[in-house]
Amino acid sequence: MRFMMIINGNADYEAGLPPPSELIADMAKLSEELTKSGALIVNAGLQPSAKGSRIELAGGKRRVIDGPFAEAKEVIGGFAIVEARSKYEAMALAQRVVDIHVDAGIKDFQMEIRPLYEHGDCGNAQSIATEASCAS
Repeated sequence: MRFMMIINGNADYEAGLPPPSELIADMAKLSEELTKSGALIVNAGLQPSAKGSRIELAGGKRRVIDGPFAEAKEVIGGFAIVEARSKYEAMALAQRVVDIHVDAGIKDFQMEIRPLYEHGDCGNAQSIATEASCAS
């Protein structure tokens, strides 16, 4: 099963401050280990929301909003997609990420772990992209 780990950013992240060097080094080591084991499919950090845009559809009208997104309570700072045999295994991988943040002195941290739709999860859909829409 594939899981997405969504790491929320904090005020320092949104201000464009780099993470502690210890955090960067330890996350790089973990990423390398998980890539070699086949557990890590992809991961990346995102730049602050000030450098992004949002497309919003409301009442049938589309609009583009440039960042930063002041109304956003939770901003995604990074993500990883991992392969795990179960939610329990995915949570164990996520706990390793939390441990690295704690060891680097991070006091506030939030991460969400969610399974991705897999082929066949929504019946006879032809693709995962199509299946994702079955949740709507």
